Amino acid sequence: MTDYNPDSQLIRSLKLMNCRELGGMPLSDGKVFRTGVFIRSGSPERLTPEQVQEVKDYGVKAVVDLRAEAELKDFGNPFRNDPDVSFCFVSLFPGDPNNLSDDLIDFIRTRHLGDYYVRICEDLGKDVIRVMRYLSASKGLTLYHCTHGKDRTGVITAILYLLAGASRENIIKNYKVSYNYLEKHLESRMQKMPDDMKHLLRSDEINMNIFLDYVDEKWSGNIANFLRANGMSDNEIDSLKAKCIE
Repeated sequence: MTDYNPDSQLIRSLKLMNCRELGGMPLSDGKVFRTGVFIRSGSPERLTPEQVQEVKDYGVKAVVDLRAEAELKDFGNPFRNDPDVSFCFVSLFPGDPNNLSDDLIDFIRTRHLGDYYVRICEDLGKDVIRVMRYLSASKGLTLYHCTHGKDRTGVITAILYLLAGASRENIIKNYKVSYNYLEKHLESRMQKMPDDMKHLLRSDEINMNIFLDYVDEKWSGNIANFLRANGMSDNEIDSLKAKCIE
């Protein structure tokens, strides 16, 4: 097994929280996930105009926002109407994550986040395919993000890594470090949250294990079966996979 350190993928030069390159992930058959194709992060909503320009200067040509409609409405996105960037919005949260009485928040507070990740695929499979098709067709470096770059972003990342041939061990490593990178941003919020809600801000290993177990059990360990069942053709799947692998 090739050594893999998620810290090697951190992008420290941009003012995006939890910002990481997908490239460099070891894959099966000695291959590596392609660098310079996809990066991931938390929301860019607080970037100054100068920091937005730094993201564009880094090479980002397309942005995918995975947040809820309420988040986009309330907090905006500096790339939404930027003429230099192709922008795509696909919500992977059918509600308002900032409303503690939201039905989905109520579901999550009594379960693991991994159960929510499964619901994304079960309830929003067609939307996941919209994201995958956009990522496959996007030109230049593409940034995709949610609020903290941990959950919705984590599911999309896991799907891409599974498709490309990353190991379960390394996908879990990549997932569980999110809270390490986010802790200083979330510390004050964590202190104010009820105890039964605090796990929503963490990236506990069990969450990704639940998601990967779901892929193993329902889709025979082959994420392409999920993609195919939700409308992607074999040619589309092959094209996206080829884009991911050096």
